[in-house]
Amino acid sequence: MKKTNAARILDRAKIEYKIIDYDVDPIELGAERVAEKTGEHIQFIFKTLVLSGDKTGTIIACIPGASELNLKAFATLSGNKKCAMVPMKNIHELTGYIRGGCSPLGMKKDFPTFVDESALELDYIFISAGIRGKQLQLNPQSLIKLTKARTGNISHLKSQKV
Repeated sequence: MKKTNAARILDRAKIEYKIIDYDVDPIELGAERVAEKTGEHIQFIFKTLVLSGDKTGTIIACIPGASELNLKAFATLSGNKKCAMVPMKNIHELTGYIRGGCSPLGMKKDFPTFVDESALELDYIFISAGIRGKQLQLNPQSLIKLTKARTGNISHLKSQKV
């Protein structure tokens, strides 16, 4: 099994993880499809979002797959007045990753990272391994420590309006 940069970073940090392979649906790359393809509950699948803050520049959010980012709460936690999603066409240039394969580990630069606090209630979460079709299962505390992430209530379920 070929390891990704994200997996090699976990190896160097001596962090336990599993690589989970799944069949990629090129039309539907969302977390719901990843949950379906891996057989895991959506609450364990965390998606990595790349944003730009008006004061900090590029920032990373990891939130549960069934949730949406609360932009106002995220801006506050990240020290910004406002933040916005980075256009899809700029993701690869900034991070080295593409949509559906963006990992909070192994980006071109170490951007400030923020993880939704719901991860702290779980024994493990899944994040992208850095390519489509591979997820990393790891302890959320390990991810937080390795990325020096801050945690906070930065997401809400898609059906809720904030």
